[in-house]
Amino acid sequence: MTKSPETPDAPDWASTPTIHPASADGAGASNRGFGPYRFLQRLGEGGMGEVWLAEQVRPVRRQVAIKVIKAGMDSAQVIARFEAERQALALMDHPTIAKVLDGGTTTEGRPYFAMEYVRGDSIITYCDRNRLTVNDRLELFIQVCDGVQHAHQKGVIHRDLKPSNVLVTASDNHPVPRIIDFGIAKAIAQPLTERSLFTELGMLIGTPEYMSPEQAEMTPVDVDTRSDVYSLGVLLYELIVGVLPIDRETLRASPIDEIRRAIREKEPVRPSTRAGQVDAEAAGRRQTQPAKLASQIRGDLDWIALKALEKDRTRRYATANALALDVRRHLNNEPVSAGPPSTAYRLRKFARRHRVGVGFAAMLAILLVAVTALMVAQGRRIARERDRANQEAAAAKQVSDFLVGLFRVSDPSEARGAALTAREILSNGASRLDTSLRDQPAVQARLQATIGEVYTGLGLYDEAAQLLEKAFDTQKRLLGDGAADTLVTANDLANAYWYQNKFQNAEPLYKHVVDQRTKLLGAEHQATLRSNYDLASLYLADGRFEDAERLMKTTLDAQRRVLGEEHLDTIDSMGNLASLYYRLQRFNEALPINVRVLELERRIRGKDHPLTLTAVHNLATVYDQLRRFAEAEPLYLESIEGRVRVMGDEHPRTSVSRQRLAAMYAKQQRYEESETLALAAYNNDVRALGPRHEATRAVIKQLVELYAASKQPARQAEWRARLASAEAPSSDPTNRP
Repeated sequence: MTKSPETPDAPDWASTPTIHPASADGAGASNRGFGPYRFLQRLGEGGMGEVWLAEQVRPVRRQVAIKVIKAGMDSAQVIARFEAERQALALMDHPTIAKVLDGGTTTEGRPYFAMEYVRGDSIITYCDRNRLTVNDRLELFIQVCDGVQHAHQKGVIHRDLKPSNVLVTASDNHPVPRIIDFGIAKAIAQPLTERSLFTELGMLIGTPEYMSPEQAEMTPVDVDTRSDVYSLGVLLYELIVGVLPIDRETLRASPIDEIRRAIREKEPVRPSTRAGQVDAEAAGRRQTQPAKLASQIRGDLDWIALKALEKDRTRRYATANALALDVRRHLNNEPVSAGPPSTAYRLRKFARRHRVGVGFAAMLAILLVAVTALMVAQGRRIARERDRANQEAAAAKQVSDFLVGLFRVSDPSEARGAALTAREILSNGASRLDTSLRDQPAVQARLQATIGEVYTGLGLYDEAAQLLEKAFDTQKRLLGDGAADTLVTANDLANAYWYQNKFQNAEPLYKHVVDQRTKLLGAEHQATLRSNYDLASLYLADGRFEDAERLMKTTLDAQRRVLGEEHLDTIDSMGNLASLYYRLQRFNEALPINVRVLELERRIRGKDHPLTLTAVHNLATVYDQLRRFAEAEPLYLESIEGRVRVMGDEHPRTSVSRQRLAAMYAKQQRYEESETLALAAYNNDVRALGPRHEATRAVIKQLVELYAASKQPARQAEWRARLASAEAPSSDPTNRP
């Protein structure tokens, strides 16, 4: 879990660069626009045309993308291909396909068409930047399949589906893919243009990494919709695994005949096998770890991807819709139509690729022995896989039974009319874990760690620590101190101790994680640097400013060098450094960092992400300390409103924002407003943390000072007595009511 302590413990930050229109210097007069269009910026350039971001000034004002043939490239063949793309787009009306708005010729007589401007990242970049889970990526992929199916129904094959031709934009805060660039599209049922469209002999049409085997044959008359299905299979493989089924460098460095042979004959590695080989950073972009990613892909997604990537198109999915339906079945936990290819089929494929060798070997008697040995080995491997699958199925059933039992308490016959909250369901599950899944201790520990992390997110740090301690002990025993899962749980447990201010318990865990990850992954691996960030946060919260500053600067320098300044981990470390400056009362040094953090958080994580709300709160505290109250107040109010909406009214961080704004109002002698906020913070802390918790006592002290400043002696005496009661020794170790 990502920690983001409040100022004065640790703010965070963000920025959006200023965008300047591209210069048209040296581009010729037409590149400044024509007719109702004014060019703003060149977006891209290909062999036959270029694409400009333009402003349409009439009859409506809007931004559009203009695609126009380059000067000197307007040959009959190029114009035919250009008109084919324009006609292909005009045929289609689907939310995932960019729409054609206008078309014609420029003042210089060059064909153009205007289409809606799609502002977004390629689907791979978007998914990685936003760290989408595998299931979230599959939801996006289904939308892409729907758009391709629509094109096929309109009689158009794209022939160049790849990530850069599938952009993702946000609509109502939901990602929407948009398919662009039908520049080499092929009509199925009717011509796209009256002009003839020829392909030069020996020219590959499309992008090799995403090209179907039949395209690699360079016989375009034999390419049908299943060619796009193959390209969708490559895109699916890359989305879930993070690498291509055929290595990009191998293709790009090979002569054309070798490229064609690889596309036609090289079988892709099973996606789950490749997933187990990716680094922790690639798996982290899918919010998981390599081993878990491989487990998540193994089975349905292996079969679906490999069926879409069949070299023999008769064994491929017949339509993009059939592929999408199988992905949807997987997401719905329904049986998929794809299945693992049989051994006989694999042998036939092997023989087809190696006709000469197999023919010669068939004459030798030793072949029988070799095949027999192969089948025996294959049978043993299948048996091992079957046994492992049976074990995983048994574990999955136990987890399923546990979860069903956990939520059955919400049934009226079980709950007997009581309305249960999510926290009560979690509490019930945590207590049942002590007796459930005893014969599956690894699964039991994983569930304990998961519920513990949820408790931390809810601000229930005592409950989180108890569960994480149990999970950590089990994983150390079963997996070892240095296992990836053990280290994740160790870090989560240290986080829970950190929030409890038990720094002496958290520090050795953080150091253990840093040491193990340095040894296994290297000093500058992302996960190692993140562990250093956590340790620096502890030093800061514990008031060890020299240790904190040394480790913060070392970590931040490495993250800027390895990950880049706008990586989320780098942003978190910048926020930590700003927190240090805040604690040292170097507010003028903290201010520009906090401003930058907030800009980046809003752009990358979004305005409602908990860390963005932390950045809002932190910038408000800096303005507050600089007595720039007019700038601090709206930020405090934004953080309170956002935290109530996202984290809940009783979350400790919601109370912190109320408490800080109350203190600022008191400085301005706005005592009534200060009292309202401080009392709300007190009531929430009592309910969430108990009357004796350190945070609750801090609010009581604030109220005592408020009533003293506003000259209300009776109220001051009342709250002073309440403070004495809260600070008195208690026999209840939890300090809860």
